[in-house]
Amino acid sequence: MAPKAVTVTSPAAFPATFPAVFVLLLLFAPSATAHDYSDALRKCILFFEGQRSGKLPADQRVKWRSHSALHDGASAGVDLTGGYYDAGDNIKFGFPMAFTTTMLAWSVIDFEKTMGSEVGNAVRAVKWGTDYLLKATATDGVVYVQVGDAISDHNCWERPEDMDTLRTAYKIDRNHPGSDVAGETAAALAAASIVFRSRDPAYSRILLNRAVKVFRFADTYRGAYSNYLHSVVCPFYCDNNGYQDELLWAAAWLHKASRRRQYREYIIRNEVILRAGDTINEFGWDNKHAGINVLISKEVLMGKSPDLKSFQNNADAFICSLCPGTPHLEVQYSPGGLIFKAGGSNMQHVTSLSFLLLAYSNYLSHANHVVTCGGKSASPALLKNLARRQVNYILGDNPMKMSYMVGYGARYPQRIHHRGSSLPSVRAHPAHIGCKAGSRYFLSPDPNPNVLVGAVVGGPNTTDAFPDSRPFFQESEPTTYINAPLVGLLAFFAAHP
Repeated sequence: MAPKAVTVTSPAAFPATFPAVFVLLLLFAPSATAHDYSDALRKCILFFEGQRSGKLPADQRVKWRSHSALHDGASAGVDLTGGYYDAGDNIKFGFPMAFTTTMLAWSVIDFEKTMGSEVGNAVRAVKWGTDYLLKATATDGVVYVQVGDAISDHNCWERPEDMDTLRTAYKIDRNHPGSDVAGETAAALAAASIVFRSRDPAYSRILLNRAVKVFRFADTYRGAYSNYLHSVVCPFYCDNNGYQDELLWAAAWLHKASRRRQYREYIIRNEVILRAGDTINEFGWDNKHAGINVLISKEVLMGKSPDLKSFQNNADAFICSLCPGTPHLEVQYSPGGLIFKAGGSNMQHVTSLSFLLLAYSNYLSHANHVVTCGGKSASPALLKNLARRQVNYILGDNPMKMSYMVGYGARYPQRIHHRGSSLPSVRAHPAHIGCKAGSRYFLSPDPNPNVLVGAVVGGPNTTDAFPDSRPFFQESEPTTYINAPLVGLLAFFAAHP
């Protein structure tokens, strides 16, 4: 049906017709609304239960969903049940699923103390991802990177519980490498091992040991997975940015998780070769550069790794590229003050970049450090305020006066591009709904019958306009990798309203 958004690396300035000073006022003025961040956090995490694939547990809270894809992997003789559907379709794409898991884990690592009663649900969301990633990496030198045929799936509009499209399992191996998706998988497993270090030490060790093996495979057999699986993963999750950043990203998480010197040395040795300073203001499922620099900078700011100072310099430059009013601004803002990057599903950029703003502001605070941008200072408080304004925009402080999180606030998207949400549930309509029989629901002007609480959609266009319509997938489709970084943001602001 709809190709997924890709990261666009060319920077953009403010729209020429819109005064930058007004955007400054929008971004740094106090919020017009007092938001219930705790409620938004609960709903943001609940969304992941609506995206679950496989056999659902007894404590499943999204009751209109049921078991689905119970034979995934059978055609290849492996068990690939479980995991998450990435968006509004029924494919399991390993690349964005691994990034989602990494960001959920990072949210818990940095912000679990402010999650309150939701920390358990956040940890369960991480584990639903890692349980699947362990299955996908169970054989040395092999990573299963996708289940389902995107073309046949996108030609149907059917519930995951009714799927009758191809569930082909696609893999990478030594002869057909995929350092990008394998590197991100290693990062996810390593990050999650930190989450479970004290909660479940045995599981944590399994995750870390697997991360080591998957990273070794990714680094030894180098290549982009879309070179081999182009017709399968493109244009949906084609690697547009190269695999080098995922190798550094994985090494950074393995160093954080294991404290083994070999990964620190790998980072130093490969910093230039793997282009750590490239596209400093990009971060998402395809491009990890800004995330690498912020993650590694924490140690530098703590005074532990002065030989990694270049990563802090890159992180500072990233901050300057986002701050309005500085001479180094490289990011476009909408008239209403929302970060905007071309390529569709814009909220993925908003939540990921805002997460880094908040995380780095905390690292700066602890180090008593301020970023200097061409003679102007960007304090930790300013970065937090900029991140908060992006979150508040999502929750309703925007020209449309609409929350872009389904189920939060008085007004939110009613017709999201999501098969399970838009079709009658199996509880309400037990009979099978075939591939093309669902088209009338897709084309219907009626609101979706099932509310996918917590789903954050792709969001408005560059002029802050939003068509609440299923066919406008770039604006109306939710994704797991939009929500994952938002978990950490909401957790922090819930404790610091």
